[in-house]
Amino acid sequence: MADFADRWGFAQDKFWLRGERPAETVEWNEELLRWEVFGYAEVNEALSNNDAYSADSGKLFGLDEETLKYFDGDLAQMTGPEHANIRKQVSHAFSPRFIEHLESRVLELSNLHADKVANMGRFNLLSDFVDEVAGIVFSELLGIPAHDRTMFKVVDQNMDQQAQMTLVDQGSEDGYFEKLTKPLEPLREMLGAHVDAKTKEPKDDLISLLSQVKKLDGSLMTRDQIINFIIGILGAGHLATPLLCANTMLCLESFPEQYELVKADHSLIPGMLEESMRFLTPGAASYRATIQDVELGGKKIAKDQLLRVFLGAANRDPRQFTNPDDFDVTRAPNPHLGFGRGAHYCVGGQMVRVETRIVFEVLFNRFPKLRVDTDIPPLFFNSPDFTGVRSGGMWVRID
Repeated sequence: MADFADRWGFAQDKFWLRGERPAETVEWNEELLRWEVFGYAEVNEALSNNDAYSADSGKLFGLDEETLKYFDGDLAQMTGPEHANIRKQVSHAFSPRFIEHLESRVLELSNLHADKVANMGRFNLLSDFVDEVAGIVFSELLGIPAHDRTMFKVVDQNMDQQAQMTLVDQGSEDGYFEKLTKPLEPLREMLGAHVDAKTKEPKDDLISLLSQVKKLDGSLMTRDQIINFIIGILGAGHLATPLLCANTMLCLESFPEQYELVKADHSLIPGMLEESMRFLTPGAASYRATIQDVELGGKKIAKDQLLRVFLGAANRDPRQFTNPDDFDVTRAPNPHLGFGRGAHYCVGGQMVRVETRIVFEVLFNRFPKLRVDTDIPPLFFNSPDFTGVRSGGMWVRID
């Protein structure tokens, strides 16, 4: 498996991509002052057990009010009844009617952009195609002009930073939270203007829906909370589809016999995408905080400890997956953790599945010779918490 990781130039810290296994499923990292969780059962427990683990890991850092305003309202950081309440109301935006519209719109946009690249011979899979489709669809979901989607790119800056959550050096200018918040100011300003407009004159879109969501105390979400919510779901609404598409192409290029299976039978595309989420998980790691004393993987962990849970490593756990280092588009069942698990399961997971399925149906139908241009190495995001090709980082050939 080192051949796969070395061929594409993945960073050494993504050890599971080289078929390497940690000595233990749960380990204490003395240098970074956190617990690291690698095993499938252990990661699943940390993600699913809301009585013992909290997604609000930022609470361990004693953040000041100025920093906290950037996270208040982020669905990924919410916990408990308020999280369930807001998530339930927001889920109406992803109704069966929306999914039906999404399918037709993604098909229309995919064919439109396929027409644009059809005579190129070589094109950039992300910036020429997938980014455009996903960006337009997400803009329409939010209810903002399509040209404003260019501002989504500031999120890419966060994914290019060598930042990860630790209890070391927090509160400094180079701390984890400071690195995440500073690049987002232009995006916050743009979204804030749209939130103001939608609050005054609601439409049939997600921002308008958020402006009317009621918290458990009966109050509405604040302006900052709505902005933070939108930024929080950008991962599912704008980044996840390009990441999954590019990662899948790397898998198909590396396992040509699997590519031939899918090209011969397009009904295997959904299974191909699920296997890609497992084999080359875009969201490689997440964080949790213990809210009581726990025992995990045979280790006793005290309350108020930081955990980094390695979803990518868990998805390669041989205790859960037979031949975990094989890319198998027919793998079933495939209970990967690529979209998370439990109360914080990706709210836009169905949207990502629909988009990527239709994108590949169009690409395979229109371009039977589609392949990675191996003369131009792919470019990856630098974030240790993500594994994937950055925007503009993959060229493909169709000639």
